[in-house]
Amino acid sequence: MRYFYVSWRPTTASAAPAAYDLVVYGATAGGVTTAVSGARSGLTVALLEPGAHVGGMASGGLQRTDVGRREVIGGMALELYVRAGLHYETMRMLHEVAWMMEAHVAERLFEDMLREAGVAVFKKHRLREKTGVKKEGARVAEIMMENGAQFRAKVFADASYEGDLMAQAGVSYTWGREGIDQFGESLAGVRTDTPLHQFVVKIPARVNGELLPEISPRPMGKHGSADKAVQAYNYRMVLSSDPANQVPFPKPRQYDAKRYELLARLIQALEVRTKRPLVVNDFFGIGPIPNKKADFNNSGAFSTDYIGKSWDYPEASYKRRAEIWEEHKEYTKGLFWFLTHDPRVPEVLRKDVASWGLSKDEFVDNEHWPHQLYVREARRMIGEYVMSQKDIQTERTKPDAIGMGSYNSDSHNVQRVVLADGSVFNEGDVQVAVQPYQIPYRMITPKRAEATNLLVPVCFSATHVAYSTLRMEPQYMIIGQAAGVAAKMAIEGGVAVQAIDAAKLTATLVGQDAILEYKADVQGRITGKLRSKLSPPRRRAQQF
Repeated sequence: MRYFYVSWRPTTASAAPAAYDLVVYGATAGGVTTAVSGARSGLTVALLEPGAHVGGMASGGLQRTDVGRREVIGGMALELYVRAGLHYETMRMLHEVAWMMEAHVAERLFEDMLREAGVAVFKKHRLREKTGVKKEGARVAEIMMENGAQFRAKVFADASYEGDLMAQAGVSYTWGREGIDQFGESLAGVRTDTPLHQFVVKIPARVNGELLPEISPRPMGKHGSADKAVQAYNYRMVLSSDPANQVPFPKPRQYDAKRYELLARLIQALEVRTKRPLVVNDFFGIGPIPNKKADFNNSGAFSTDYIGKSWDYPEASYKRRAEIWEEHKEYTKGLFWFLTHDPRVPEVLRKDVASWGLSKDEFVDNEHWPHQLYVREARRMIGEYVMSQKDIQTERTKPDAIGMGSYNSDSHNVQRVVLADGSVFNEGDVQVAVQPYQIPYRMITPKRAEATNLLVPVCFSATHVAYSTLRMEPQYMIIGQAAGVAAKMAIEGGVAVQAIDAAKLTATLVGQDAILEYKADVQGRITGKLRSKLSPPRRRAQQF
């Protein structure tokens, strides 16, 4: 049975619950692949999205993909990038696999995959706050939306960045940073050694005894100690260098140049230190994507990361989260406005930043602003197995492997504080290389006593250190594919998601072109297979 791809609202709050085999909450990239994987396995699937778009960060600004070792990416994750390559090939850009793509192209490809699989998609369906989950024993029986819609399923998957369904289901979770001793992780907790994205020149944190804006008065904390602090979020800006496709940087509603005083002093100090004109690349990580656009990311000591302003997000109310999104937006608007208008910014730098603008053809229903805040980390489940530093460094193989990761441990700064000498310091950034490692199925299953029919492919069970490498969009998609297959196996076998045959799951995923071994030649074979499968219909359909 196939379902229409729709955005639906019930006419009355008392309507009977819609029933599916699998209901996925959150149309992140991981949510899309969970839903498509389940549907391709023969399940009836509904995908519920609180917002108006699918793809999460993969179509919401993070367009220069954090791939790590490309050879470990297979299955449906690789399929997305092959589809993108075929799209750009029709535009005579000749990419076999397009790891970098425009935001609107990514969303269109996700929509294609959902529609082709027959997934029922319900946008603007947000879980009712606090009272949205009904359980029967250890099973999630039904979930209720704010708009009155109700959904029943044999298996549920929480693929949101926040983990609200998981939390309401009574599943154990945490957030923030573990201490060094909890899991024996040398990279855990407060990091007094934070060499990257750091102030390379000493800048006094106070002027005339007053703390400069965007610096915390809180003490940093002891090295390696645990806290409930959360790494910085930001907007990944998709900007255009083509004047014909630009929208000028907007001015914030309540712009105050004084909040960027620290940046002004940093610019002055860097000019003295470098003895050259500063340019846009000195303050942003610029990742080129097709059609004269780029993905602008945080880089350096003062950039798009709104450091220290994400701490209460994981447990915040919907209202407070909306405020946090808006605060990040206003901060980022002010940053670009300051760099393009303030007379303290050298003319060369002002002109270089001003040569970019918002992309006119991106995020057209949101004033050309990304529709997704980069929630790098929020809640993390405490499930059947908690991945930690050893699993990404020394104990890298797993008996229940469902995919692989390879991106370096990547945590952004957590706080901006004052050192004992009075200078400003960014704390929390971790950038440590890893070797390719296997991802275990147990990481996405709750403790059996807490929920037997729930899978968590995004807010999965990992420490802050392990999550920092696993949190990449390709890995979310890899894990999502496994979640869809696992749901099918649990339903077919009439067992808890924790009780499925892990060896059979692994074998099924390998048959679906998942990559579980780091071998350079495997991906090329899969890529050729996918191109052969997708090329004829894509060449007829993708003429845009």
